[in-house]
Amino acid sequence: MSAHDPVTPESPEATSSPSFTQHSGHDNASPVRAGAQVAIIGGGPGGYEAATVAARMGAQVTLIETRGLGGSAVLTDVVPSKTLIATAEQAQETSEASELGIATSVVSIDMTQVNGRVRHLAQSQSSDIRDSLENLGVQVISGRARLKPGIDDRGRRTISVALPDEDAFNLELSADIVLLATGASPRELPSAKPDGHRIFTWAQLYNLEELPEHLIVVGSGVTGAEFASAYRGLGAKVTLVSSRDRILPGEDTDAAEIIERVFVERGMQIERRSRALSATATDDGVEVTLNDGRTIHGSHCLMAVGAVPNTQDLGLAEAGVETTDTDHIRVDRVSRTTSYRVYAAGDCTGVLPLASVAAQQGRIAMWHALGDSLDPMDADAVARAVFTSPEVAAVGVSEEAARKAGYKVRVAKLPLARNPRAKMQSVDEGFVKIISSRSGIVKGGVVVGPHASDLIFPLTLAVHSRMTVDQLSSASTIYPSISGTISEVARMLH
Repeated sequence: MSAHDPVTPESPEATSSPSFTQHSGHDNASPVRAGAQVAIIGGGPGGYEAATVAARMGAQVTLIETRGLGGSAVLTDVVPSKTLIATAEQAQETSEASELGIATSVVSIDMTQVNGRVRHLAQSQSSDIRDSLENLGVQVISGRARLKPGIDDRGRRTISVALPDEDAFNLELSADIVLLATGASPRELPSAKPDGHRIFTWAQLYNLEELPEHLIVVGSGVTGAEFASAYRGLGAKVTLVSSRDRILPGEDTDAAEIIERVFVERGMQIERRSRALSATATDDGVEVTLNDGRTIHGSHCLMAVGAVPNTQDLGLAEAGVETTDTDHIRVDRVSRTTSYRVYAAGDCTGVLPLASVAAQQGRIAMWHALGDSLDPMDADAVARAVFTSPEVAAVGVSEEAARKAGYKVRVAKLPLARNPRAKMQSVDEGFVKIISSRSGIVKGGVVVGPHASDLIFPLTLAVHSRMTVDQLSSASTIYPSISGTISEVARMLH
């Protein structure tokens, strides 16, 4: 059976290696009866998408959320950061409009208005999610939840809930199925404690009332690169501290090189092979000390040094839910944990830190638990994007990973500067790259350029459906269009 063949809950392929223990004589894969009671802890993408699926399948669903529906993805991460980035893109395009013969005045940024809009959109999206769930009959409870050990003779589990402003877990719920979707939080360093005034995590930036004069961004992964790009686009002086030889170390090398070159051309200072030892607030700014003894002075500092899963105080060990060395919840490809009818989805699992993956894990969990057919999670077919300017999007196997693993692949790449539509839009940075097997099956792809997060979709379909480069190139494209380059690159691999 291939990774894309549907499986039912009874299928042996539903469990990935290593096999997960079934507890208390119950079969963790067996579907439950109609009208099952489902308890979901966490209201981010994994939680609310799971609640939507379960409610539509006739389950009685209760969702417990601490902060607000949408979780970090909607309230402090994806929605607000991408809203800020969209604003920065408009500012960047306006400042560069003279290349098209458009005279523009000096761009002025009102951070109070910018961040006010960011917060409003996040709250609006959260409210829309609540309305949608309540219309489906989902019971939403504000509070903290934890699992109680053991199950009853019908395989049901008890969840304890502490309501807002209460320390004690006084409310108890019973459920046939439990989904853990508690997300993750910004990692904090003891030597650079965020204060929300001068030193920030990415969740704290949306209360700024003035554009930072000089923002020091520590961390050159996706989050660090995105915020560095956004604030440079808004007009702030930016210094990016990278502990690696290049920024975006987890992305395609050619893509990372373009982003780094654009950053430098736009005036960003990049400190490579430099690790920040500490960040300290001063009377008029912040001081960041590097491992080579140098000190960088700025007005503000963003610590973008990773995330930690929110898996503490959930009663996991007592309930038989195993975690990894990094405290992530162990799950298989259908989102099962090691405990009977307890599933998990999203950043708390450490599978891929993407809202789209969390949502799909949540859906898969409910399809599996409630007896529907499904496709197990296939991480190799998940598209991902970096919302820098220009954007980077990728799917499937990377060229570097394929070469390192000794796979026999063929690679073709074309710069967007050759594309007629790109020329019209004054786009001179970016490319399309396709990786195929020797037999022509599309194994991966990379797009760098404006709206790369949209342009990656045909390559995602190709990877997911195991299309050949000939099948991909035979589909018509609009002339002139950026997507035409995707077809052209595919023809190069005929």
